[in-house]
Amino acid sequence: MTSLSVETLAAAAAEPITSAGNTQLGIAVLAGIAVIVLLITRLKLHAFLALTLGSLALGVSAGAPLAKTVSSFTAGLGSTVAGVGVLIALGAILGKLLADSGGADEIVDTILARAKGRAMPWAMVVIASVIGLPLFFEVGIVLLIPVVLLVAKRGNYSLMRIGIPALAGLSVMHGLIPPHPGPLVAIDALDANLGLTLALGVLVAIPTVVIAGPLFSRYAARWVDIPAPEHMVPQRPSAELEHRPRFGATVFTVLLPVALMLMKALVDIVVNDPANGVQRVTDVAGSPLIALLAAVLVGMFTLGRAAGFTKARLSVTVEKSLAPIAGILLIVGAGGGFKATLIDVGVGQMIMDLSEDWAIPTLLLAWLIAVTIRLATGSATVATISAAGLVAPLAAGLPSTETALLVLAIGAGSLFFSHVNDAGFWLVKEYFGMTVGQTLKTWSVMETIISVVGLGFVLLLSLVL
Repeated sequence: MTSLSVETLAAAAAEPITSAGNTQLGIAVLAGIAVIVLLITRLKLHAFLALTLGSLALGVSAGAPLAKTVSSFTAGLGSTVAGVGVLIALGAILGKLLADSGGADEIVDTILARAKGRAMPWAMVVIASVIGLPLFFEVGIVLLIPVVLLVAKRGNYSLMRIGIPALAGLSVMHGLIPPHPGPLVAIDALDANLGLTLALGVLVAIPTVVIAGPLFSRYAARWVDIPAPEHMVPQRPSAELEHRPRFGATVFTVLLPVALMLMKALVDIVVNDPANGVQRVTDVAGSPLIALLAAVLVGMFTLGRAAGFTKARLSVTVEKSLAPIAGILLIVGAGGGFKATLIDVGVGQMIMDLSEDWAIPTLLLAWLIAVTIRLATGSATVATISAAGLVAPLAAGLPSTETALLVLAIGAGSLFFSHVNDAGFWLVKEYFGMTVGQTLKTWSVMETIISVVGLGFVLLLSLVL
């Protein structure tokens, strides 16, 4: 009796909460997204509130009972925060330790000491990519801007020749590589294999960042030839520290979670036996939670204690790292609620029907949806979350490789043409002292190159794998 009841409840949960046709559902999706876009762009409402109201507008427009819509939204919000929230928090702690201890500065100074002349743009890509792994995009910019400005001034380099590679490294990490919030949410929504997505993401990221960074910077430097604005050089985080972590220990700490997750993916492919002792160990050690937790605990010694932090200072650092991510967690959670509402009103089946009628490849469709939302809202995270929710039904039954590539296609689309409705656009503009037109010709074009080239390599991998 109990088994039958559980199965009945599961079947009922899988049923759409409305019987609306595809036309009404299409209008409902447009209404929901339009509400989100208008609230963010016109009324400057916080993305959390915009996603919440957009979800309610979606449900009401689709003809679903308001109580059911609220239930779908809250269930999706809860499951998303439960699956991704802890990982974002651990990533924030690791990033704060890296910044406050001077570990990020140690990586920067060590690499720059060995890079001269034409190698400098390539060195900036390496620095930004390594530092960008555990850090949010905005934090990475704040850390790297002093280095970019100092290198450009002292070495008499074009600001764009040095700055574009650094920005490209940060942006590619932000859009394609977990544990950044966007990729993590897409992995969770599409039920993708994190280790496999990470491995394929690295394969896509390397050539993409080379093309959008050092290679494109040659042209960007010709289009916009400006000096480094001296008034924008802030104090470096480690300027007042007596000690800094060693380079080797810092790099080891930053790359530890990546290595553990890649190890798990490799063992799963080679061994492919859940009963095998080695695979059982790597399945635990390489899970995102354990991998990031291990890096945080190790970082408290290799970063915090190496910088002379007391136990009380470490506690304060951890506490300060969590406050800034409250908004991110709410946005991610609300995005999960929006995704759940999309699925529960039956939008998933509508997308599947339309994709069959239009004969658009799934990867391209996912990229186009992410591009549209990115252009409208200016937020890469909102674009990733919304696109993942819309195409989630298409991922059902796909091989793990295709699902991982679907995550990367969405991530690439979420970076397309940053413009005036993106906070990152204004951050780059002000730090580099550029006009709006100059920012469009450099930063916006770079983002578009990352998006298009990233999609190209994703499609290439889909043909090979």
